[in-house]
Amino acid sequence: MSLFVAGLSHKTAPVELREQLAVRPSQLGCHGCRLRIVGGLDEVVLLSTCNRVEIYGVACSVNGNVKSLFQLLSKYVCDVREHLYVHEGADAIAHLFSVASGLDSMVLGETEITGQVKHAYESAHAARLTGATLNRVFQKAFQAVKEIRTRTAVGRGATSVGSVAVELAEKIFRHDLSKQTVMIIGAGKMGEACVRHLAKKGAHSILVSNRSFDHAQALATEFNGQAIRFDDCLDSMADVDIVVSSTGCPQTILHRADVEKLMQTRRNRPLFLIDIAVPRDIDPAVQQIDNVYLYNIDDLEAIVRQNVQHREQELALCRAIIEKHTAALLPKIGAAKENDHDVRIRSQPGWLPDGAAVVGS
Repeated sequence: MSLFVAGLSHKTAPVELREQLAVRPSQLGCHGCRLRIVGGLDEVVLLSTCNRVEIYGVACSVNGNVKSLFQLLSKYVCDVREHLYVHEGADAIAHLFSVASGLDSMVLGETEITGQVKHAYESAHAARLTGATLNRVFQKAFQAVKEIRTRTAVGRGATSVGSVAVELAEKIFRHDLSKQTVMIIGAGKMGEACVRHLAKKGAHSILVSNRSFDHAQALATEFNGQAIRFDDCLDSMADVDIVVSSTGCPQTILHRADVEKLMQTRRNRPLFLIDIAVPRDIDPAVQQIDNVYLYNIDDLEAIVRQNVQHREQELALCRAIIEKHTAALLPKIGAAKENDHDVRIRSQPGWLPDGAAVVGS
């Protein structure tokens, strides 16, 4: 029986590909069931965030390839071979620990990913997709995260993707948001993070739009902002300087034709759009419109690189903690030491560990 993880992330794949494979949080259990049944896995946990899509699995026979597993997640024909990474055994465990603790995130040390990993595991557990192996591995991962947060400073002052979006807005307006009107589309966790950071930066005119108007009202009220009904958000953009969109919609919500009409109403006044959703909320073609400036989640990476330098010195201690927890866990799941031949096989594109019998190609 082999434990493995196969995935792609912001380090290996652009947002254009990640959004085609993205799975909504409410659908993780359903897609996990499909992976287990059609993919022939004994256990499975599916993780899907704005920066990664990963399949953690346990399997016991060989027949198939990783590409087929990922094709089960998308209605599109996706060529993922050049973007995938695969780890088995101890390497898979260490990778999960790194992901859950924010060490593999775009924003080094960010804490939001821990909650996303917990939700992915709980969704799989509730759907009875996990067993003795993945239960032990994920529970140990959360213990490792707790120790990393307690013993290191890697997460102190760490920023979320939402706060990086706000930092980009600051750069656009030369660190003064007090005179700008900002609209947040999506009142979920990322939208809430944006509002919190905007308030800290002195933004006093904040509009919040969400499909659930009650959620928009609750968030707007907390920060003395204004709630906007989702159907009215486009009209309200006439007086907005910056739009940060982070909904969970599977389709585009802001199209080029909409923005072209909006710019006429605005008399071509500059509009800055920051799309941190995956799948993307905003049609990439809008950046072809004069005075419209669009940034997506991959565009935030340059800002992130500037923020992580002061936390990198903590990485050695974090890795030591991960190695300790990984070594303690291996005997419990019966992981065997791989020989050089096994390692060489795992490095080949399309490799799948024993146990992932997949239908299709």
